[in-house]
Amino acid sequence: MEELKFRNFSKFKDNFELPQLLDIQLEAYKSFLQRDLDADKRADQGLQEVFAEVFPLESYDGQIKLEYINYTLGKEKYSSDECKRRGMTFSAPLKVKLRLITPDDIKEQEVYFGDFPLMTDTGTFIINGDERVVVSQIQRPPGVSFEEEVHPTGKSIYHGRIIPSRGAWFEIKYDLNNILLAYVDRRRNFPATQILRIMGLSSNAEIEQMLGDDFKKLQPTLEKDHTEDKEGALLDFYRKMRPTEPATVEVADALFFRLFFEPKRYDLSKVGRHIINRKLNMDVSLDNRILDIGMVVEVIRYLLRLRDGVGETDDIDHLGNRRIKTVGELVQNQVRIGLARLERSIKERLVVMNSFENLTAHHLINSRLFSNQIQDFFARSQLSQFMDQVNPLSEMTHKRRLSALGPGGLSRERAGFEVRDVHPTHYGRVCPIETPEGPNIGLIASLTNCARVNDLGFIETPYR
Repeated sequence: MEELKFRNFSKFKDNFELPQLLDIQLEAYKSFLQRDLDADKRADQGLQEVFAEVFPLESYDGQIKLEYINYTLGKEKYSSDECKRRGMTFSAPLKVKLRLITPDDIKEQEVYFGDFPLMTDTGTFIINGDERVVVSQIQRPPGVSFEEEVHPTGKSIYHGRIIPSRGAWFEIKYDLNNILLAYVDRRRNFPATQILRIMGLSSNAEIEQMLGDDFKKLQPTLEKDHTEDKEGALLDFYRKMRPTEPATVEVADALFFRLFFEPKRYDLSKVGRHIINRKLNMDVSLDNRILDIGMVVEVIRYLLRLRDGVGETDDIDHLGNRRIKTVGELVQNQVRIGLARLERSIKERLVVMNSFENLTAHHLINSRLFSNQIQDFFARSQLSQFMDQVNPLSEMTHKRRLSALGPGGLSRERAGFEVRDVHPTHYGRVCPIETPEGPNIGLIASLTNCARVNDLGFIETPYR
């Protein structure tokens, strides 16, 4: 198709060219699929990242291992126009090359995982003959945030939250007696020093060495903490988290490890680590995506400073504290769910098998568990919508729309006035006018012409 050429008859020169308005859809899905790249040149993102994250899979006894090698997306059977006419889904066959390792043999095989929906050149999907748009979601990002609550007595209570992209929340909060309490997964609370002991600072002397002059401010917390070493702290932690089960140090240590140190269960994500580095003035690699003791110590230090009137709490409505989940990331989450279901199915099949002699990857994979999850998202998700086809402008607006609703987002019922209101940071990034009337007001917004979404999901706008 020939590229359109624009002429400018204005007296004043344009300072810059308008960006490609559909990039929020096209580039996001292109970087998710990485279809045009060879398997060995793909970056660790999107579909590649999820497969590498879930595999290898092992049987419970460790005898069988299933490893991921690469994936390929074949050629689509019909064009997008033909799919519209036939009432079909515009998609391409997804084949995954796997290596099955048994005690007797090693076999490599390409397994069909179902047809994967493709995006058209105009940023839409054809699902069962209908043209649909996946709306980007605006959400609170993972990372760390500090907030202030005013108690009915008039006293300010500060708390810091470490929110992962996936896994248990970790929160440290002052109570009315100036004791720092750590909340694990928003359920049980422990003195903050007890968590420090579990993470390696067993004695008071080690905690003092790490915190320096701030150690004196933790005296009320130390008085509340009845544990004296790592073993005692672990046993008390397990008794509170699993009150009906017998506690041993090994089992308690394994539970804490699963909650915060196992990458499959706990992931801060690159965005979360970036926010933590920026907020707590740390310099840690973005690839380090699990909880660490340095992070917990810095959160405690920040809370101690807040109580002394130094530092600022976070405005959760500031666009620096909200990020965009584009279509690539939304579909990536569905792929992760589909592969988790597939993992359970594979392990269950391996348990009931008596002989592994003629076993192949085909026998273990039920691709419907995976493909049904993807199809279900595109056909039924709140964020996958029939494209607005009133006119070309409404089509474009629909593709650049942002929604605070949807899975993991807000609901119309509990969204307050502050979330819906126009914020100064919307200037140049989000249109303050274009939002629906009624219960969705302020929860559905649109990007401005020149706004773009960066690699971490934050909205950027040009300035001079």
